[in-house]
Amino acid sequence: MLDKGSLAGRVALVTGGGTGLGRAMALELGRLGAKVAVLGRRRGPLDETVAELTGDGFAVQADVREPGGVAAAFDAAEDALGPLTTLVNNAAGNFLVQAEDLSPNGWRAVVGIVLDGTFHCSRELGRRVAERGGDNAQIVNIVATYAWTGGPGTVHSAAAKAGVVNLTRTLAVEWARHGIRVNAIAPGPIDTEETRARLWPTDEIREHLLRRIPLGRFGGEEEIAHACAYLVSDYAGYVTGGVLTVDGGAWLEQGMFRS
Repeated sequence: MLDKGSLAGRVALVTGGGTGLGRAMALELGRLGAKVAVLGRRRGPLDETVAELTGDGFAVQADVREPGGVAAAFDAAEDALGPLTTLVNNAAGNFLVQAEDLSPNGWRAVVGIVLDGTFHCSRELGRRVAERGGDNAQIVNIVATYAWTGGPGTVHSAAAKAGVVNLTRTLAVEWARHGIRVNAIAPGPIDTEETRARLWPTDEIREHLLRRIPLGRFGGEEEIAHACAYLVSDYAGYVTGGVLTVDGGAWLEQGMFRS
């Protein structure tokens, strides 16, 4: 386990940092010594995250789909905490819908947040690090295994996440010269209050899903936070362009033994 000073000197910005996995990752980065800014559209949850942080924190409202707003948010975070070294692109949008029923506005909203937002924020960090002459900087993008398996009912999110996987690998090559490592995490079924209410609201559904996970359990928010901390730490100093799947083996085909 990384110790409490492992990320000292890091200045991180976590998008979608007010709730869920974003909050868990922000708190873990703070616990390990990083200064942490959290970005989102709703002020209340962001302030709650900052109140829980260990060490210096900052909350900034912005819509990741708006490049100008992203630039202003990065300026505010750097004024408060210092030059940003670390970015976690966690902001996302999703809802279940069959492709034939998905409206153009619905498509644009999800792709705008997931793919465009990840690009806008990554470009902003990349430009700043490059202008400083290169640095030990890191980007972690949150994707999903249906980026490569397909995601019936989530065509907008699956397509956008697939784009983010490619973006991760492309930027890892382009920006290595600036000392920027770019990786992604693909979380599996994570047991939270929201997922319990929306995805497995009954014991029957819960047990059905558990049977499809080789490790036989759901993941915890802290496990995604630990993966994020590893990827931004010096322990992963030779890791770039990777996609770390943290899903208990859920995406793997179990063939004739699947139940």
